[in-house]
Amino acid sequence: MNKLITLLCFLVAAVSLPAWAQDLRPAFLLTGALQRDSQDLSGQWTYSKDLYRTGLTDINGWVAKSRMQRYRDIDVAAVEAKGGADFFEFDMDRGAQIAVPGAWNAATPELRYYDGLVWFQRKFSAAPEAGKRRFLRFEAVNYRAYVYLNGKEVGRHEGGFTPFVVEITDALRAGENRLTVGVDSTHDAQSIPTTITDWDLYGGITRPVRLVTTPATFIDDATLALRPDGRIAGEVRLQGPGAANQEVTVAIGTLASARAVTDANGRAVFDLAAPRGMQRWSPEQPTLYDVRFAGAGDTLGDRIGFRTIAVKGSQILLNGKPLFLRGISLHEEEFGPNPARNMTESASRALLHEIKHGLGANYVRLSHYPHSETTVRLADEMGLLVWSEIPVYWTVDWDNPAVLRKALAMQAETIYRDRNRAAVVLWSVGNETPVSPSRTRFHGAMADNVRQLDPTRLVSAALLVERRSAPGGDVLAIQDPLVDKLDVLAVNTYAGWYGSDSLEAIAALRWEVPGDRPLILSEFGADALAGYRSNGSDGMKKFTEEYQAAYYRQTLAMAERIPTLRGMSPWILKDFRSPRREHPVFQNGWNRKGLLSETGVRKQAFEVLRTYYRAK
Repeated sequence: MNKLITLLCFLVAAVSLPAWAQDLRPAFLLTGALQRDSQDLSGQWTYSKDLYRTGLTDINGWVAKSRMQRYRDIDVAAVEAKGGADFFEFDMDRGAQIAVPGAWNAATPELRYYDGLVWFQRKFSAAPEAGKRRFLRFEAVNYRAYVYLNGKEVGRHEGGFTPFVVEITDALRAGENRLTVGVDSTHDAQSIPTTITDWDLYGGITRPVRLVTTPATFIDDATLALRPDGRIAGEVRLQGPGAANQEVTVAIGTLASARAVTDANGRAVFDLAAPRGMQRWSPEQPTLYDVRFAGAGDTLGDRIGFRTIAVKGSQILLNGKPLFLRGISLHEEEFGPNPARNMTESASRALLHEIKHGLGANYVRLSHYPHSETTVRLADEMGLLVWSEIPVYWTVDWDNPAVLRKALAMQAETIYRDRNRAAVVLWSVGNETPVSPSRTRFHGAMADNVRQLDPTRLVSAALLVERRSAPGGDVLAIQDPLVDKLDVLAVNTYAGWYGSDSLEAIAALRWEVPGDRPLILSEFGADALAGYRSNGSDGMKKFTEEYQAAYYRQTLAMAERIPTLRGMSPWILKDFRSPRREHPVFQNGWNRKGLLSETGVRKQAFEVLRTYYRAK
């Protein structure tokens, strides 16, 4: 979209959202929860496997037998000590222990490929307080979560990578509280993603859980962004009995401040001139300002950067200046031989450091799902532009309205979480999905959803390409009607790895792409086992470091001949778990397309890409 259309969309969205978009807004957001008064519930929890789901239902869908209900608020050992007719087939208090957060797949060998329901429990001390509200905020539970406090169900959630909030004010008791979470990792034809992926889906409470305390009326959401016209706009939403007709304020460090009054729904809108001397955020200078929101006796702080992102013809403009995205793709796995998807700050920083300072990149594609809030905030701090996506990937039940609803809700949860992160510039609406009318309608609805919820960023999707023979050599072309919904085109290409192309043929491949929009090579790559080398006399073998390096050289030469190319995110920074990759010598459950091994050993292709980016 051009600048005028972008601005008009921004203004419309600031005034009102359609009913369907309002319905996607979670009941509670607790934006900025990391800065709030909270108790971190990380640590050792007990767990109990439940492959046949007996803790939820009995045969024929009947209510689970009481002796199986792992969420019961009961001291099993004490009841057993009294004797009698009752008996139990669980005891969460005496169960095995597991670290939370973290995927259960890394905890013990028996759980490595476990896919099903697992119950988690921990106890914590708290007490109700007059004039205070209490919430549980889960940063991510994969895939379905059933939450019980003191034997009472308090919430459910579906979607493995986005936060959700459950109010427990009335369920909390003085002293010890028993928190039980049923986590079901199974996927099906109606889940997002479905059962077929090229990464490890993992299972468990994979990100932190916090007990958050707020006033009775509190700031549930607060956002601020730089508009294309140079003004700063945003809003505050209060929740609680005193939310209406409240004065709220926002202060951007010591540079500027503004006041507004909430409407009957607790919403107030800000619109102020960008202050003189404000440094715009960029990868070279990732300036963040301490922003403080206040209202109804509550305060909320955040660190926010201000920048604009737009397209003009085939250019991507950051703060009005042309930009080339020098990037890499990344899965959410920490370095190490047994990743648990536990993205602590140090784990995330180690990965992003290799991208920013090792490769000299300015951009990261966070694949194929929303990564942790820790990672996105670090990208903000370190100066890495971000492509963010939800796992609408390969196979989806395109004709099912309930599945579309799940996708839109997951997308909304991601946008609401990350709207204040200047680093996020691209929302993707899909990856490698085969073209059909129902699929295109599905993705079109997702693109419309993005523009309604967040018109300040660009929309893209990783598309498939068609290949045809032509005089002078084969041609790769984008034949996808979804391009009409996208600001930035992106394609995944693996010529020279999948298929019969020789390495020498890659650079000669020709591209036919629209000339009026920027293009990103969202993926390209080849597998290599770190340390596996060609001996020089046996030619160039696949899975050697030499083959991967030569593949990169040829693909980069091909890329230089695409006139609208404005960025790339090769596949991928480091080797990652993928149960579909089972060559017993080279893979053993790992996708080996990383420029680094799973433990961080650099392969030859790392230096090839680093040299290319230095020249850029």
